[in-house]
Amino acid sequence: MAHILVLDDDADLRDLLTTALQRDGHQVTALEGGSALTPAHCRWADCILLDVMMPGEDGFALCRRIRDRVDCPILFLTAKNQEADILTGLGLGGDDYLLKPFHLSELRARVNAHLRREQRTPRSRMAWGELSFDMGARELYCGDTQVKLTPGEYGICEYLAVHMGQTLSKEQIYEGAFGYDGTAEDSTVTEHIKNIRAKLRQVGQEPIKTVWGVGYQWQRPDPKA
Repeated sequence: MAHILVLDDDADLRDLLTTALQRDGHQVTALEGGSALTPAHCRWADCILLDVMMPGEDGFALCRRIRDRVDCPILFLTAKNQEADILTGLGLGGDDYLLKPFHLSELRARVNAHLRREQRTPRSRMAWGELSFDMGARELYCGDTQVKLTPGEYGICEYLAVHMGQTLSKEQIYEGAFGYDGTAEDSTVTEHIKNIRAKLRQVGQEPIKTVWGVGYQWQRPDPKA
């Protein structure tokens, strides 16, 4: 059972989501907006479903406010289907999104896929060059410095690194990192990799290579470096 936090100003949708997720055995807390959110909600949430178009503090602003306080996946629920809006949400630290209207079966599958990924408990580490992965804690380090990644960003890094030297399509990366073959893979993977690259450059690392027209590759470290 997971604790799922739903924030949406539509009471009917909150009730619908609560019922659907409870059928999967999850505990659900549904709030009308960010003003009702407390630090306790942020501490126990295993997954957050966040509406974008809420009055007052919208979902993007709320994500920006809480992302440093929560390390669980954040999935946006949005009727805003412009790619720029979707990429804004992912750039703020969201992990995935669903366009309204959506099928409940897809929402449940996405939520459960993210939860499965978070609940894996591998007890191994892997390291190449200056970068090392703590796969149990789901943390990436450059030397002794932790690279602060969202759950989605870490999942993509780990999947690419495990398949080091292989060129993987966006669809393969999305399915491998998120555990679900959905419709959001192109823009989700592109934006996550943009954010990952920016964070890795801050520690002097550029392991991800774009293979134009194909996908991305985690490059083997230069043995001379």
